[in-house]
Amino acid sequence: MAERICKSHRVLVGLEVHVQLSTKSKMFTGAANGFGAEPNTQVDEQVLGLPGVLPVMNKTAVEYAIKAGLALGCRIARHTKWDRKSYYYPDLPKNYQISQYDLPLCLEGEFELVRKDGSSLKVRIRRAHLEEDAGKLLHEAPGGYAIDFSIVDLNRAGTPLLEIVTEPDLSRPTDVALFGQELQKLVQFLGVSLGQMQMGHMRFEPNINVHITDQDGNIHKTAITEIKNLNSFSVLERATAYEVQRQIRQWEETGSLGHKSTYGWDEGNQATYWQRDKEEANDYRYFPDPDLPPVEVGDAWIAELKSQMGELPAARRKRYVDVLGLSATDAAILAGDRATGDFYESAIAAGGDAKRVSHLILSHGRRLANEKSVALEAVGIKPIRFAEVANLIDQNKISASSAGAIFDSLSKGDSSPDQLAKEMGLMQVSDSGAIDAAIDAMIASDPKPLQDYRAGKQSAMGALVGMVMKSGKGLNPKMVQEALKKKLGQ
Repeated sequence: MAERICKSHRVLVGLEVHVQLSTKSKMFTGAANGFGAEPNTQVDEQVLGLPGVLPVMNKTAVEYAIKAGLALGCRIARHTKWDRKSYYYPDLPKNYQISQYDLPLCLEGEFELVRKDGSSLKVRIRRAHLEEDAGKLLHEAPGGYAIDFSIVDLNRAGTPLLEIVTEPDLSRPTDVALFGQELQKLVQFLGVSLGQMQMGHMRFEPNINVHITDQDGNIHKTAITEIKNLNSFSVLERATAYEVQRQIRQWEETGSLGHKSTYGWDEGNQATYWQRDKEEANDYRYFPDPDLPPVEVGDAWIAELKSQMGELPAARRKRYVDVLGLSATDAAILAGDRATGDFYESAIAAGGDAKRVSHLILSHGRRLANEKSVALEAVGIKPIRFAEVANLIDQNKISASSAGAIFDSLSKGDSSPDQLAKEMGLMQVSDSGAIDAAIDAMIASDPKPLQDYRAGKQSAMGALVGMVMKSGKGLNPKMVQEALKKKLGQ
C-alpha cells in the first residue's frame, strides 16, 4: 500500500462563542444573575422547571444582543422567535433549553481582525442568537474534597447567553485566539458582558477540519471536530493547533478522515480527546416555544440602541492612527478599553497635544494605575491635569523627565501642575542671559569634551550640554543645546 503523505493542507476553523450577558436578572425569570454566590441560591421555580411556571423575556438581554450584533456588522432580524431545544442534562431541570433555531436575532455579519503585523482578515459572522445557559456540574465537593459522584450548581442555569457563530474563515491558530481577544474587548466596550474568562463569561468552541492534498494532488477533507468549552486564549490557540496536526496524523497513519465528533482538551497532556459523536439538529427536536411570543424589532428601537453604542473600538483605533498620528500599538491600547479611551478623549478636549497626552497616559498613568491596582480613571488624577502637564512640556517650562514626579504628587491630591512644578523646583530656566553665562563659563574652563567637539567629534555635544546644565540649575536643555551650537559655530 502506498504511503500517505500530506504535501500541503488547508485549515478551516469556524468558532462558536458563548457570551454570558451581564444583566441583573436571568433570561426568562427575575432570579438574580451573577457569579460567586453560594451554590443553588440564584434559583427559582422557573429555573427548576416546576409545573405551572411561565417564562418572561428579559428585554435588556435582547437589547444587549442587538448591540453586539450591530457591532459585528450583522443584519438584525425584524421578526424572531424562541424555540425549545430538547435534551437531557442533569444541570438543565426542564429537560429543554429555550434557544433560537431557524430565526436568529442577528445574522450575516462581518468582523475585521487586524494582526500585529498590520495585515487584516475579514471573518464572516453566520449568526448570533440568544438562549439560556445550563447549570454547572461539579466533580469535587466545596473545599476541594474528593467525591465519587457529581453535584449540581444551578446558579448559572437560565443566564442570558449570546451564541456567536462564525463561518470557517479562520486558518491560523493565532488568528483564532486573536478573534477571541478582539471579541472580548468588543463586548466589554459595549458593556454587554464582563467578559471575564475565569468566571466563565466567555467560552469558545472551535470547529476544525483540514483539506489535505496528497502527493498525487488529490484532496482529502477531514470531518469537522468541535472542541468544547475552552476558556482561555492560550488554550484556544494550543488546542486548535494540536487538533489540526492530529487530523493530519490520523489520515497519514490510517487513511481515516474521521467523523463529526465532539472533543475535549486535556491540559495535562496538552492534547484533545474524543468525547462523543456529534449530534445533528434533528436530535434536539426543535419546535417553537408555546409560552413565549415572537419578538418584533422596529427601526426606532434599533436606532435608539445604535445611539447608545458610540464609536466602536475599531473605528476609534483607526482614527487615533489616521487623524491623531498615534502608533498602531498605542492606538490599540487606548481604544481597546472604553474607559481609558474616554479618559484620553477628555484630556485632548482639555487642550493637550494628542501624541504627548498619549505618552503621558501610557507611561505615568498606567504606572500609577498598576501601582495602586486600580483602573486609570480611579488613580485620582483628572484628565485635564494630563493636558496641563503636556502643555508645560511642550512650552519648555518643564522637562519630560520631570513629569513623573508631578504625577506622583497629583495622585496624592489634586493641584495645579504649574504650581507643583514651581514648588518642586522643576520649572526650567529659559532666560537666555543665564544660559549664555553658563555656556561662557564652560567654554572658559576649556574641558576635554569641548576640545573633542572642536576636533570634529559631534557626539561630544551631549557631554557639553550636560556640563552646562550642571552648572546652571534648571536650565532649559533644548535652549542650552541651541545656544551652544550657535556660539560654537561662531
